[in-house]
Amino acid sequence: MSPDVDLTVPKPGPHPFRHRLLALDNQVFEFAAERRWPGAERVLPRLSRSANHGVLWFATAAAMAAVRTPRARRAAARGLASLSLASLTINTLGKRSVRRPRPVLDPVPMARRLRRQPITTSFPSGHSASAAAFAAGVALESPAWGAVVAPVAFSVAMSRVYTGVHFPSDVLTGAALGAGAAFAVRALVPTRAQAAPPARPRTEVPALPDGAGLVVVANTGAGTADRVRALRDALPLAEVVECEPRDVRAELEKAAARARVLGACGGDGTVNTAAEVALRTGLPLAVVPGGTLNHFALDLSVEDVRDLARAVRGGEGVRVDVGRFTCGARQGVFLNTCSLGVYPELVRERERWSGRIGGWPAGVLAALRVLRADRHPLEAEVGGRAHPLWLLFAGNGTYHRMGLAPGRRIDLADGKLDVRVVHGGRRPALRLFAAAVAGPLTRSPVHAAVQVGRLRLNDVAPGTLLAHDGEVTEVRGEVTLEKLPQALTVYRPLPRG
Repeated sequence: MSPDVDLTVPKPGPHPFRHRLLALDNQVFEFAAERRWPGAERVLPRLSRSANHGVLWFATAAAMAAVRTPRARRAAARGLASLSLASLTINTLGKRSVRRPRPVLDPVPMARRLRRQPITTSFPSGHSASAAAFAAGVALESPAWGAVVAPVAFSVAMSRVYTGVHFPSDVLTGAALGAGAAFAVRALVPTRAQAAPPARPRTEVPALPDGAGLVVVANTGAGTADRVRALRDALPLAEVVECEPRDVRAELEKAAARARVLGACGGDGTVNTAAEVALRTGLPLAVVPGGTLNHFALDLSVEDVRDLARAVRGGEGVRVDVGRFTCGARQGVFLNTCSLGVYPELVRERERWSGRIGGWPAGVLAALRVLRADRHPLEAEVGGRAHPLWLLFAGNGTYHRMGLAPGRRIDLADGKLDVRVVHGGRRPALRLFAAAVAGPLTRSPVHAAVQVGRLRLNDVAPGTLLAHDGEVTEVRGEVTLEKLPQALTVYRPLPRG
């Protein structure tokens, strides 16, 4: 063999296509570094630093939640959940899979460089992933809020190239991963728009372009001032009557005598009273959410005045079921829930303290006082058999859990009472907690659920409390819970498209 023959195996060079991509990536980076962007040197480095550890996005979420609208709070929560998933993915998989060095800072002017340079690998960009995840998560829940957040998120992502800490491909990949995290969160927890109840059965309701003929009674005790102003702006010819909580029923009766459409602005208790009047007079009901929880309005997809105004102007309405309880000569209706046992006692105890210490602290205090008290379970006869019960809950329509989200109703005209019971035992707190954890499970050792159209309880002890849509009354003897299918006509914005 000739000594001039070289038998060593040459090391493979970079793949030609990959080499071209890396070269293009570096060219774009150098082009961005050499460009002078008016005003960017003062803004982008600071914006980039503010996004460290997600501080910018947590502050943005807090500002959104301070708006105190359900849509803004849900959008903020979804944005943070998407950000958390994106950060977890980047830090556990992304940064460890491709160990790419950071760009050389020579082309980047000193004024642009960050004071503290990152020490992790360059690929992918964690800041870009967090920015895209937060913005996409917010936009999936609320496109309007997404439009507000998106320019900030884009600027944060671009600042990573501008300050010289990432190549453009790092930013693009990070943004793609962040957006993917937002869609993954949506798959686990569908947005309210995805889970909106069907707009059926549709019915004819008056179209009131300027609100003429609509009389709305607003409960000032629920803090409805902002909603009232928005309502007057959206429907200028609507009549709005503001009153104290004690006068709500009387004002609703007066309004029904002159209204073409009866409206209510307040919490679930106010809406419950309005539903009673609307049922008796045959008027359609328009609901403006103005309380703390607003379960019925939210399940109708009426989250704010804009939703209701669109339905009123367009004459969009549906028929919904109403629940009714009967005890002797006493009757009442419920649009959301009716319950006996521990929960009505908690409601009454909460009402005692809420005026002094506020709603949420009063709820916590009430739960502690009720569950620590020495008490016996409710004794009632159901289906011919006596049952000790800590709680009996009947929902007007079947309640569902959407992923990790709290329960809500998908169909407001399904003809069913969603009955859940917690069986009696020695430890009510433990049993109630176990039932809450069981959630959608139909049966467990302490918890059972069934869907029926009618339920009758016998031998209910005198003085037993019954709560319906947050209002509490006393019942005894025979108590009947039943459905009034499609009995109430309400305004509800129909899906667009």
